[in-house]
Amino acid sequence: MYDKKITLSNGVEIPQLGLGTWLVEDEDVAEVVKNAIDIGYRHIDSAQAYGNERGVGEGIRKSGVPREELFIVSKVAAEIKTYEEAKKSIDESLEKMQLDYLDLMIIHSPQPWALVGQSDDRFFEGNREVWKALEEAYKDGKLKAIGVSNFVFEDIENILEVAEIKPMINQICIHIGNTWMDLINYCKDKDMAVEAYSPIAHGNILNDERISEIAARYNVSVAQLCIKYLLQLDLIPLPKTLNPDHMKSNTEVDFEISDEDMEVLKNL
Repeated sequence: MYDKKITLSNGVEIPQLGLGTWLVEDEDVAEVVKNAIDIGYRHIDSAQAYGNERGVGEGIRKSGVPREELFIVSKVAAEIKTYEEAKKSIDESLEKMQLDYLDLMIIHSPQPWALVGQSDDRFFEGNREVWKALEEAYKDGKLKAIGVSNFVFEDIENILEVAEIKPMINQICIHIGNTWMDLINYCKDKDMAVEAYSPIAHGNILNDERISEIAARYNVSVAQLCIKYLLQLDLIPLPKTLNPDHMKSNTEVDFEISDEDMEVLKNL
């Protein structure tokens, strides 16, 4: 089991390999989370928009692992852009999960999902309002760390201009074939760790012959290569699977990708 941790800018440690729960139904997710924790996962990623926070909380309780040993994440829905709504939603997430605190809460997207790619409005003022609610919940001990997701340069700058507490994380879509090094390096320069969701490109990557050839050289699966690639970039991958065998194999990444192959993969 890969069990390394990354220390965030506020000193909080985050397990570098997490389990994603996007598109896992609320009635199924408790079993998925329990299985993952049994295998050794200690970092579980959820969101208000996933509609499965209740089930994630149930899975945590079923696992029997002490709460303080787990790192639990949720996200303020992308459509929420006022302080009052954000504040209320944070409390609702804690209530649904039956938790006293979350280890990390992030803004799911700078724009409501319906407007992504359809509008130039980056909701600067609304994101500042939500950030204020996150800062307040952080100070109250409801959240151990706060951050953003799907934020690009201008969105992050907008928060940094007014932030009393700086974002500790940006969660973005990163995988082989989509390695946004400019944004990754920018985040690191701002003391923000970077989480990588969809590390296996929603499964599309599994049929890529070039990647399969490299994986075969290391005698690993394409999924294992994809995850290890992100770990070697000091990112925090969040692979998602409901299959316990795949969950386990995703943690078996005790090999090293050569510098040459890393360069090839970066430039695909």
